[in-house]
Amino acid sequence: MPGRETFQDELVTIRDWLRYAVSRFNAAGLVYGHGTANALDEAAYLVLHTLHLPIDQLDPWLEARLLASERDAVREMIETRITTRKPAPYLTNEAWIRGHSFYVDERVIVPRSYIGELLCRQMESAGNEWHLGFDPGPIAAALDLCTGSGCLAILAALTFPDAAVDASDISEGALAVAERNVRDYGLQERITLVQSDLFAAHAGRRYDLILANPPYVGAEALAAFPPEYAAEPPIAHAGGADGLDLVRRILAEAGDHLSPTGALVVEIGQGRNVLEQQFPHLPFLWLETAESDGEVFALEAAALHNNERG
Repeated sequence: MPGRETFQDELVTIRDWLRYAVSRFNAAGLVYGHGTANALDEAAYLVLHTLHLPIDQLDPWLEARLLASERDAVREMIETRITTRKPAPYLTNEAWIRGHSFYVDERVIVPRSYIGELLCRQMESAGNEWHLGFDPGPIAAALDLCTGSGCLAILAALTFPDAAVDASDISEGALAVAERNVRDYGLQERITLVQSDLFAAHAGRRYDLILANPPYVGAEALAAFPPEYAAEPPIAHAGGADGLDLVRRILAEAGDHLSPTGALVVEIGQGRNVLEQQFPHLPFLWLETAESDGEVFALEAAALHNNERG
């Protein structure tokens, strides 16, 4: 093992440090899925973030030589990722959804919702195409259940600029993170944060759009989590034996909180077959994203108003 000075002399450019990081990450058997999918992408993100460079621009900097202080910082970040096994966003305190940055820490799950992609696509299409399944008409009021970091509430407010958005979570810590993000986006006047166990604090309110990315991991899968996923708040993952406990509660109660033409959009992970077997009378519309198929459903209010089971 080379000494520190020799080590620093041998790794000079960003390309050198990327190669080193990928080798170290592969040897350590790290697990990804919190914004990156492989060792190279993870290494590029952490190196660029540490050097305060644009995280979407790698090529222009590959041959850049690093100062000794920069090499120290990059090496420390690489070693911290390996020794702690924490998701990279917890080390950088930022997570991204299609160009939108959000503050995160260990009080919230790292944002990676497929609903976020759908909202961004809706925003980018300027209303010319409905990416959330169907057009329920003007969105004047929206609700984001299990808001976590507040990312979906913020994206909904940006997507529907005339909407007032309520966002709730059962976790006080998560709401503190959401409050910071809402403030960072200057949306305090349009997004109302409230502590709530699903719809409990929303009695009497009706919405044109309800979004939910609830905990949906089954008990067996939760017990088998790698360290990176286990580092997230267990309450943000645990969905009961089959992962669908909260989803069933949402289906049972959402009809009482939707306007006549409103829509419910919920992310459920891999539970489609179980859900369709348990609710054969509900006309689920399954929405595709770039990286998922059959993990997000939409339902019209009329279907939920007629839902007498669940």
